[in-house]
Amino acid sequence: MKKNEPREKIRSAGAALLGIALLGAALQGASLLKGDVLVFPGIPRILHAFFRLLLSGRTWTQIGVTLGHLALTLLISAAAGTALGLAQGLSGFLRILLRPLMTFLRTIPMIVLTVIIMVLTSYDRVPVAAGSLILIPMIAEAACEGCLGIEPELQDVWRMNSALNPRVILRVHLPLMAGYLRQAWVNAAGMGIRMVVTTEYLVQARNSLGKAVFTSQYFYEYEEIYAYALIMILLVLLLSRAPAAVRAAAERLRRSGERAAGEA
Repeated sequence: MKKNEPREKIRSAGAALLGIALLGAALQGASLLKGDVLVFPGIPRILHAFFRLLLSGRTWTQIGVTLGHLALTLLISAAAGTALGLAQGLSGFLRILLRPLMTFLRTIPMIVLTVIIMVLTSYDRVPVAAGSLILIPMIAEAACEGCLGIEPELQDVWRMNSALNPRVILRVHLPLMAGYLRQAWVNAAGMGIRMVVTTEYLVQARNSLGKAVFTSQYFYEYEEIYAYALIMILLVLLLSRAPAAVRAAAERLRRSGERAAGEA
């Protein structure tokens, strides 16, 4: 199995590069078929705008502002969503009680929710508030499924040894729900940045990627819009890989600590 791992990695990397090439070919083909170089500027102009933006300090300021909105959104939605999902998983009454609210938040159009929040709070809080309300049901559903998916035998063990308390939740429930929560994090990171940038665009959040996209669209600089889209894709890929990277780093630190203790 280990002998095949390098080959599988090479194959996966090749497939990813082929997918990127096909996407670029589709965009270039649309440019040729449509004959509109303004809307479909072509790959060379997009890449030129992409690297030009990456070398600009203003772009990194905009990325920092958007990442700040996204980090706060993910923090709020992860905490609230996990707590609500765990409560629903442990209590059938709460699961039925909260179902209408979760269904409402999952199905309400984003633009309607954003407009409502714009009326209720200041514009600088809209990206975080709207993004959190959209992501909370997603994470809550994953947490609820993870809690319900715990084997009854394991639940009987902790019930015999202890009553339900924060220690049991932290040491029993959350580790057994980790797979569900990890996938929810990956999905939330991708959807979260789209939500945050869209709301930044709608409320004209200062020094943000959403504001930058609006400005590019206003001046018909479509190559910059595609370049900003590439930047957002890279951010999503980095964020989705973050939990695995942190877990791998923690595992390496643990092993190095064990080796140091063994040598001592």
